[in-house]
Amino acid sequence: MNLENMKDSVESLWNSLAEGWQHLRQSAATALTHFKPGSDSAMPSAKEVDDLSYLPTRGWAMLGGDVFEDDKRLVVRLEVPGMEKPDFAIEVFDGRLVVTGEKRFQRESSEGRWQIVQCAYGSFRREIPLTARVALDEARASYSNGVLRIELRKLEPGPPRSLTIPVE
Repeated sequence: MNLENMKDSVESLWNSLAEGWQHLRQSAATALTHFKPGSDSAMPSAKEVDDLSYLPTRGWAMLGGDVFEDDKRLVVRLEVPGMEKPDFAIEVFDGRLVVTGEKRFQRESSEGRWQIVQCAYGSFRREIPLTARVALDEARASYSNGVLRIELRKLEPGPPRSLTIPVE
C-alpha cells in the first residue's frame, strides 16, 4: 500500500466517523434532558461514592423516545424508568407535547458505599413538537414497565389548543 492509498483510506475512515458522530449528536440532541435537583434531593454526597467521575450536581440524561404517526393518531413513547404515575405532568400547548416529572433517588440502606451512580434524578421537562393538530379531549396517557405512552388523535389543520393530560 503506497502513501496515497493510505491517505485515501484514512480520509475515508475519518469521514465515516465524522458522519456517524454527527448523526448520533443530531438524534441525541432532542433526547438529552436536563434534570434539576428535585424536591426530595436525597442524592448521595461525593464522599459516599467511589466513582471519581461522580458529580452530585450533574444532571443530564437521555430520555429516549419514539413518535409514531399514522392517518388518525400520534403515539409518543418515552423511556422513563423508576417513576410512578403521579410523578408526571403532561400538557399540550402551542403545537408541543410537554412532559414534566420528577425522578427520585432511592437509598438502598444507611450502610455501605455507592460504587457507580450514573442515573439522573430530579425534576425534568421534555418538549416534543407535534406534527399535527390533536383532539385534546381524547388524549390518553399510560405508564407501564418504565415507558410513558401518550396517544393523541389527529384533527384537521387549524389553530392550536392547550390541555393537561392525566396519566392512568
